[in-house]
Amino acid sequence: MDRMFRVLSFWTGIFAVMFYLGHMHVTSLIFLAQTGFFLLLSYLKLTERMYIYIFGAYLTIFFAGFTYWTTFMMVPGVGE
Repeated sequence: MDRMFRVLSFWTGIFAVMFYLGHMHVTSLIFLAQTGFFLLLSYLKLTERMYIYIFGAYLTIFFAGFTYWTTFMMVPGVGE
């Protein structure tokens, strides 16, 4: 399970580089922080159950933040 968190850190790192190259610096920093978080977790040698709990908490926080952002912060029709 720790290897899957290394895979997650790899892909979030790739996204961070792509966002940086696309001049989306704030988003790049967010993904860079996630990369560090996942990489740190991958070397803690936790139990598989704990990795699942941490990932579930991460998804809960992400979906709550994403729902808040899309509901209250995004302006309809701006991207057209």
